[in-house]
Amino acid sequence: MKTCRLTAAQALIRFLKNQQVERDGRRQPFFAGMLGIFGHGNVSGIGQALQQNPDFRYIPVRNEQAGVHIATGFAKASHRMRAMACTSSIGPGATNMITGAALATVNRLPVLLLPGDIFARRNVAPVLQQLESPATQDISVNDAFKPVSRYWDRIYRPEQLITALPEAMRVLTSPAECGAVTLALPQDVQTEAFDYPEELLRPRVWIIRRPAPDAESLQEAAGMIRSRRRPLIVCGGGVLMSEAWDSLDRFATESGIPVAETQAGKGALRWDHPACVGAVGATGSLAANRLAKDADLVIGIGTRYSDFTSASMSAFANPDVRFININTADFDAAKLGALGLVGDAKAALDQLAAALQGYRVEEAYAREVESLRQAWNAEVDRLFRLGSSQRPAQSEVIGALWEHSSESGIVVSAAGSHPGDLHKLWRTAAPGGYHMEYGYSCMGYEIPAAIGAKLACPDRPVYAFMGDGTYLMMPTEIVTAIQEGVKITIVLVNNHGYASIGSLSRSLGQAGFGTRSATRDADTGNLDGPPVAVDFVQNAASLGAHAFAARNLTEFKSALEEARRSDRVSVVVIETDPAFGVPSYESWWDVPVAETSAMDTVNEARKRYEEARKRQRYYL
Repeated sequence: MKTCRLTAAQALIRFLKNQQVERDGRRQPFFAGMLGIFGHGNVSGIGQALQQNPDFRYIPVRNEQAGVHIATGFAKASHRMRAMACTSSIGPGATNMITGAALATVNRLPVLLLPGDIFARRNVAPVLQQLESPATQDISVNDAFKPVSRYWDRIYRPEQLITALPEAMRVLTSPAECGAVTLALPQDVQTEAFDYPEELLRPRVWIIRRPAPDAESLQEAAGMIRSRRRPLIVCGGGVLMSEAWDSLDRFATESGIPVAETQAGKGALRWDHPACVGAVGATGSLAANRLAKDADLVIGIGTRYSDFTSASMSAFANPDVRFININTADFDAAKLGALGLVGDAKAALDQLAAALQGYRVEEAYAREVESLRQAWNAEVDRLFRLGSSQRPAQSEVIGALWEHSSESGIVVSAAGSHPGDLHKLWRTAAPGGYHMEYGYSCMGYEIPAAIGAKLACPDRPVYAFMGDGTYLMMPTEIVTAIQEGVKITIVLVNNHGYASIGSLSRSLGQAGFGTRSATRDADTGNLDGPPVAVDFVQNAASLGAHAFAARNLTEFKSALEEARRSDRVSVVVIETDPAFGVPSYESWWDVPVAETSAMDTVNEARKRYEEARKRQRYYL
């Protein structure tokens, strides 16, 4: 067997460069490069290996968590067909990546994490940043990655890469199992040499297959659909990851079954498609939520039925409702007592369409769907043009941004009040145009993920939509975008605090306690003084961005045009009027209220909560 003498880190980079994926005959490199920050735990290992492999792009970031978010945003925008690796030193550099790892795993997105680790040979322990345990020497902070990784390994000897790397690729390229993969790399092992077999380092193609559901379950599903009068499709992120939007279009067009969208599935159909009834669940449209309430059959495609999708298990109220779930993961296919079609979304939809040839929903139901669609689109038009006299409503800002963006544009968001309003109101025209991280709802995701999306889709304009609270968590990746020549537009809605949780707090009878960005009053001792004065325009400009302040919609639209002409990152800051919110449209989200309290407002909220919980049910 021919061998090549390399350090463990050099062999790792050589391996990553040569991994390719193929689906539907389209082959491409899997890894687009590596993000990270060097420290004593990786600079002489991975750092040196990257230096002698300049064709494998290395992007220094400002925060290790942000680096993982960039990689995750890249993988999501690439529909899981491409990925990036992330490296850190040991200690705080490594643990900074844990939040990003959790986000990737929750959202089933591939990212390879390579944290530096303590010395495998132990004789110099405890080393700088080492966590000691009196119970074992076989532990480090990297063990904290285990519950948020789909695959975890520690490489104690350089030859262990020979078996660990193929396992890592198996998980990263699996539609059913992908998520964060963590390979903890002791800093001494990274620099140790071994005679690696050349076979390990040669190009390898990983086929992303489209498994089809079993024939018996498929026929049973077709029979169920034919026997029901009010079917509804719930389109999840698996449709986009499978690139199954054309198959969904054909299936919905031929059958007339309406399609409701989860946060992850939004955009699989154009917003004006005759079957598209918009968002469903706690952040859903009136059209989708009313159809969900009365549906006698729900066909979930690539969804894991989060509590927002199911409105905390209250959305599907028909006592006779049944479920069919199409999913690559049998874990998700079995949810809600469903008939599971375990397989790829595109393959399953195409086969189900063939089994249902000639089927179409009843005309009365089709007319009802169209009536609800028209009413909902009129409601969105109204919210886009409220005509606020001073500060605009957030819905008007969303409408102005939508009108400005091209059909190929990508809007990125993650947490706060924006995901709810965007889920209801954003009119997506092209697959991937709605990039929402709501599986983990992680503040700070927006800017780095927008960079990742732009790296994956350089020809599409990318907009990060966020509030001031999440902006302050991770604005420094603006510097990374400047460094890499990545042009994105950041829309910063200044709510002076945490508007989403403030609204939730008020609904719980707690008056928004602790959610305003306010100074502490010297007399009361409470945080109810004037707002904390943050000049977001100057902050963004100091990081290298082209920054604007907009006092109204006219200035906002003008700033967006300036941003379009800019050659770099732009930040547009605007304040909105909190008095104009987007309604909940007959939906609910389970957030427990204190069962007993000295506050009358909380006791009243508890009564409403107990009443709402009566709508919850088990689906067995």
